[in-house]
Amino acid sequence: MRMAELSERSGVPTATIKYYLREGLLPRGHRVNATQAEYGEDHVRRLRLVRALIQVGRMPVTTAREVLAAVDDSSLSQHERLGTAAWALPRPVPPRQADTGAGDAGDAADAAAARHEVTALLDGLGWQQAGPDSPPGQALTEAVAALTRLGYPCTATHLALFARAAERTAGAELDLLESFPDQEAQVEASVALTVLYEPVLLSLRRLAHVEESARRFGAEG
Repeated sequence: MRMAELSERSGVPTATIKYYLREGLLPRGHRVNATQAEYGEDHVRRLRLVRALIQVGRMPVTTAREVLAAVDDSSLSQHERLGTAAWALPRPVPPRQADTGAGDAGDAADAAAARHEVTALLDGLGWQQAGPDSPPGQALTEAVAALTRLGYPCTATHLALFARAAERTAGAELDLLESFPDQEAQVEASVALTVLYEPVLLSLRRLAHVEESARRFGAEG
């Protein structure tokens, strides 16, 4: 197909496709003459993935390029390729110190205590592949510190209840990935689903809160 059809099929404007080509996010098409190239179904699929990374996942172009390079790197193990998207996602923004009443000394103490709880949590779960210094480990530590400053329970024992639920979710997601026909398709799906499933999971959690609250408190008053 020509670029105009590629744009129509993918829903990405022609000018944006040209930008992605210049930035190395999209492979070049098959050159048919000096001014025209042809594109295939792989380009349609890659454009959808790029759009998910940049528009939905809010990744900078440079980060998206690194993720896509890993997707295409057959020298990496499947575990490494599947994990690339999660590592590249922007970290959650922790609450500001002013919002939680923390000062410099208090903030440092809370951070140290939170790191201790996160380390204990990961050790207790037997999760050895990523520690508290990994991007998600750091984000978890910052979130635990903020919650602790506000007086909410965030011990390793308490967090383990949520971690086991997350473990089941991860299993379901990997079951879905394994349904794709080959490793390349699995990696591409991993990138897209890591980006797109986080808002799905957050929305489901909030819907579940509504249902559980109604069951527990709906008859009151």
